[in-house]
Amino acid sequence: MPFRMSGYVPFGTPIVVGLLLPGQTLGTTVFWQWLNQSHNACVNFSNRNATKETSAKRFLMGYGGAVSSACSIAVGLNLLIRRASGFSPATRMLIQRFVPFPAVAMANVCNVTLMRFSELWEGIEVMDRDGKTVGTSLIAAKMALRETALTRIVLPAPILLIPPIVMATIENKTTLLKRFPRFNLPLQAIVCTAAFAFALPLAISLFPQMSEVPVSKLEPEIQQATTSDTVIYNKGL
Repeated sequence: MPFRMSGYVPFGTPIVVGLLLPGQTLGTTVFWQWLNQSHNACVNFSNRNATKETSAKRFLMGYGGAVSSACSIAVGLNLLIRRASGFSPATRMLIQRFVPFPAVAMANVCNVTLMRFSELWEGIEVMDRDGKTVGTSLIAAKMALRETALTRIVLPAPILLIPPIVMATIENKTTLLKRFPRFNLPLQAIVCTAAFAFALPLAISLFPQMSEVPVSKLEPEIQQATTSDTVIYNKGL
């Protein structure tokens, strides 16, 4: 499944390579950010807490908001750097290589929030240790979304920061790419794949998928519905 976590690396790596290509124009920046956030929107939707149905209308509204915010952030940062005076062309190009990380990190938070906004509106189910549903909690939904948003900030850090450093080191410290310029794209793809394969398990392991929360922190109706001290909720991935 391309939108499950098992398919995130093979289907996401070509997009990451595109995001990190040097010499991006405004058009290519928008294209790769749109493609990346479209993929992320489908991943976020497919790995949400699905105890509540989400209508096609809400999905499309979330998708539109997520993608438009992502492209706006990326384009805004790029334009800011291009208009900044005091940077040499080489320095400006180096900085632009690192622009995808803050753009993608901020956009990822918008993306996951908008694609799973229905959880904040309707709440998610919480269960006792026996797996019996105790009720629906808006507070647990906020916790689930906050934890998932944090993983979406951590996830792109190694993916979008390590490859530019590695590629800049190879370009400046060796003659490999000057002698064999056609190796640039394959080498970048290998570095991105390795960084992605490292970052994904690191990010999703920050919080367990089935998280536990004290009942005392949830709504009064949840506290009255169970004698357990803690309940469990599925935060999604």
